[in-house]
Amino acid sequence: MQFKSLRRHGAFAAIAVISATPAAAQEEPFDEYLATVAQQARAEGVSQATIDEIFVGLTPNDRVIALDTQNVSSGGSVNPATGFAWMSSYLRRHNTASRISGGRRKLAEVRPIAAEVERQYGVPGEIIVAIWGHETAYGAVMGSFDLPRSLATLAWEGRRRDLFEREFIDVLKMADQGVPRSQLTGSWAGAFGNGQFLPSVYLRLAVDGDGDGDRDIWNSDVDTMHSIANYFRDAGWRTGEPWAVRAYVPNSADRSGIENLVDSPVCPRVHERHSRWLTVREWRERGIEPRAPIGDDVMASLFEPDGPAEPGYLLTQNYRVILEYNCSNYYAMSVGLLADEITQ
Repeated sequence: MQFKSLRRHGAFAAIAVISATPAAAQEEPFDEYLATVAQQARAEGVSQATIDEIFVGLTPNDRVIALDTQNVSSGGSVNPATGFAWMSSYLRRHNTASRISGGRRKLAEVRPIAAEVERQYGVPGEIIVAIWGHETAYGAVMGSFDLPRSLATLAWEGRRRDLFEREFIDVLKMADQGVPRSQLTGSWAGAFGNGQFLPSVYLRLAVDGDGDGDRDIWNSDVDTMHSIANYFRDAGWRTGEPWAVRAYVPNSADRSGIENLVDSPVCPRVHERHSRWLTVREWRERGIEPRAPIGDDVMASLFEPDGPAEPGYLLTQNYRVILEYNCSNYYAMSVGLLADEITQ
């Protein structure tokens, strides 16, 4: 997958991999840059004691710069009908039998929490668990990079300074609020915890679900599920709607005028692959039949990830919410389909 624009400063996967021209690190000495950031952090209320604790011995991480500048593609052969890698190939690699079985076990473990969270936020437990599975293999792989060092490196490097300087200051705020220095570890791109939140997302949306005074998305299943659900509710999740339904799209289906003519300001290559939005009733009138329950008045977009004659889907607004977490059709489809598998 490629670098995604961050309208909402989403979770880790939205920024983790990029395809861009490498840029050299800043000529400004690292220590001088840190002094500038310290001044801004103090202006935003971060204590000098926290700045001193975090900054001591801080050096750039060359491995982080290398990871940030490498060109990584989605891999796999290209489907000539779409010009994109085969979705089915991606799904086989990511929605493995072990990931599905692990999701079923995790959902069984947290079922009382899932029920509580769905009542409060309207987000089904299987969707939350599917995000958890994709991001960290249900907490098994959360990353071991030092977050302040990674974020300071990425901000100093300068290609996306506006993004990473903000995240660096926000991780200082986390430390100032009492998150232990030893717990500030995660991905090379600065995300952490079971749901791989960025610091700005943690500060804004993480939830102390168990009421112990700590928003512990590293160790607490309750806080993790409340926090991911809160992220989804904030992004506009619609209670009671599926994320998508499989659709039968016959060769005789009326495809006239369904092209998406709107240029999305965010992740245009993702959204340009979806049709215009019609009601499910209008899709039925065109000969396209949903294969699972969905209301006739629900607005949906037709998506045929591997082209005509391959599986098609009617996507809802909730699919777009998954895209807020990571603006990639590969990711969003795999999360939605994993959630469906978990409940079977």
